[in-house]
Formats: sequence, structure tokens, C-alpha cells
Amino acid sequence: MINRFQYLQELSVASPNDTFLLFALAKECEKLQKPLEAMAYYLRLKAVDPNYVGLYYHLGKLYETQKDDTLAVETYKKGIEICKIAGDRHAASELSGALLNLVDPDE
Repeated sequence: MINRFQYLQELSVASPNDTFLLFALAKECEKLQKPLEAMAYYLRLKAVDPNYVGLYYHLGKLYETQKDDTLAVETYKKGIEICKIAGDRHAASELSGALLNLVDPDE
């Protein structure tokens, strides 16, 4: 029996730049506790579609788990910019909250 990750990989062969599949593969890697593979999928997604709002929160959190707060902060800030352009206030609010957990608001 094929597992979800294998199924998504097979789908991505026909559509290697499908943003939904790249995001789903990244999330599946996270579930499988493969953070570096997840990061590779998120970064590929960012290269394919830097305006994909959903990737910034998850990529930032992944950077946090890898103890790279500098990249997490940069990712959250970029995501907030993308959200403002897209008019996605909810996602911008989530990113702002994540950012506030990492930086001193008085800085």
C-alpha cells in the first residue's frame, strides 16, 4: 500500500511546480520528522511562487525549530510584506504574532 508521501511524490512527477503539491509535500515531511526535506520543499515552493502566502509561516516555524532565528525573522517579515500585497490580513496577523515571539518590540 502506498503512503501519502509517496502518493504526493508520484503526483509531483507530472506537475513538479504545482504549488499545492509542494506545500503538501513539505507538510508531510514535517509530519514524518524530516525537517531538512520539508525545508527543501518550502524553498522550492518559494522559488516557484514567492507570493504563496501560506509558506512563510510554516517556513519561519521550521527555521525556528532549526534554531535559526535570523532566517525565521527574515521569513516572517517577507511573509508580512506578501500578505499586505495580497490583502490577507489574517495571515499577516499570524506572521506578526510569530515575529513578536522572536524579537523585542522596542527594537
